[in-house]
Amino acid sequence: MKSIFDDISQEISQLTTKRYSTSFSLGISLLNKSIQKPIYAIYGFVRFADEIVDSFHGFDKEFLLADFKTQTYRAIEEKISLNPILNSFQWAVNTYNIPLDLIETFLNSMEMDLDSTDYEQIEYETYILGSAEVVGLMCLQVFVEGDTKEFERLKYNAMKLGSAFQKINFLRDLQADYNDLGRAYFPGFDINTFDDATKKEIEKDISLDFSLGYEGVKQLPKKARLGVYLAYVYYFKLFNKIINSSPETLMNKRIRIPNNKKFRLLLSSYVRHNLNSL
Repeated sequence: MKSIFDDISQEISQLTTKRYSTSFSLGISLLNKSIQKPIYAIYGFVRFADEIVDSFHGFDKEFLLADFKTQTYRAIEEKISLNPILNSFQWAVNTYNIPLDLIETFLNSMEMDLDSTDYEQIEYETYILGSAEVVGLMCLQVFVEGDTKEFERLKYNAMKLGSAFQKINFLRDLQADYNDLGRAYFPGFDINTFDDATKKEIEKDISLDFSLGYEGVKQLPKKARLGVYLAYVYYFKLFNKIINSSPETLMNKRIRIPNNKKFRLLLSSYVRHNLNSL
């Protein structure tokens, strides 16, 4: 039965999220149940595309990504795919009218990872737009259930929140990106001159994005607000750990929030949300 296949597809998207990201899984679990499945579907799609360019060493990444892109658009057009992740994603796209230009922009940023190792300012902004900001907009389209006026009202802040999250990822993953993948996302980054002054400039930029993003979190529909707020709190705690770490520390290890602290953040976020103190 087709319904069973669709259920399995959505379960695989959920499993993908849980296996790859404890923090995002916790956040999605706090969304209203009516919007959890499409957000799992979006995460699963984004994660698999990212895996192609980040992890599939020894394989033809360019071919795999191009094929994944072709399969994605075919799935959306035909409203089915034998790839469960894409079947789940096409359902979310078609159900919530997620604009195709957001998907194209995201996939273009994945293509940048195939070749680019150093970014100038324009490339940096283009990459963040595609890899983070438009993903936030896909989720926003689900949160507002296609309400164009609400989407446009919340769009700018949603993009800034996604930008803050991604820039924090860049700082957290400096060691792996630079040493393992040969990538340096921050414009003009040089491992030999990465010092406190450079780090503080990056952190200042992130703080501005965070502030603007938080204003958007407070205005989200109630069914989405708690889950997104938890993601905000998690990244805020991670950002503070990064701020209190030296450049040398960032270049030698990945800063983390332990799982037990993530669950404490969940509890405190739940209490604060229910007290309407966001």
